[in-house]
Amino acid sequence: MHVFYLHGFASSPASTKAARFAERLGARGLTVHVPDFNDPDFSTLTITRMLDQVGRAIDALPPAPVMLVGSSLGAFVAVHAMARRRNDVRRPVARMVLLAPALDFGGNRMRELGPDGIARWRDTDRLDVFHYACGKTMPLKYALYEDAGRYDALSVPIQVPVLAFQGTRDSVVDPAMVERWARGQDLVTLRLVDDDHQLGASLPLILDETDRFLDSQP
Repeated sequence: MHVFYLHGFASSPASTKAARFAERLGARGLTVHVPDFNDPDFSTLTITRMLDQVGRAIDALPPAPVMLVGSSLGAFVAVHAMARRRNDVRRPVARMVLLAPALDFGGNRMRELGPDGIARWRDTDRLDVFHYACGKTMPLKYALYEDAGRYDALSVPIQVPVLAFQGTRDSVVDPAMVERWARGQDLVTLRLVDDDHQLGASLPLILDETDRFLDSQP
């Protein structure tokens, strides 16, 4: 099985969660592939670019089922990547682990900016955001906002087993939204944890449950 960790917005393959997943799943003999969504340039990030990057990375590997682990915006991308490969019999997405899944990103993207902030972003084609992995503020083009509106993860039928984790103190992703989504999906198991968006305190539990999730699936 191929495993891909899809990091979140303004993060990188060097994130703590990516490293911990690589360590834990490496003990099972699995290699965790982590595409860098900052390539070739963070400023030109779009959902379509991320999906194309994941697709190319999967297609470059030998035929085998795929597990996607998506964090925040990476979870939004994972759901759409799964849908794109629905008819792929050689490298299908067979299961997913979603961490603080920003599944409403397409409809509520950057809502904290307000109408005036979004209008300024459109007019200047520049939004300065703090990039956590780089430790500095970096510009982002308006194309991300436009492109994200084409995607609705909440309406994508989930046809593979999913294990999702959501912090009840998350100030970035609305826990109630994730709960509503999970209730409508028979194949989704949601674990609510007393944690914030980073899920740092819950990482040992997440890794243990991911191990059991892998053992329980054919």
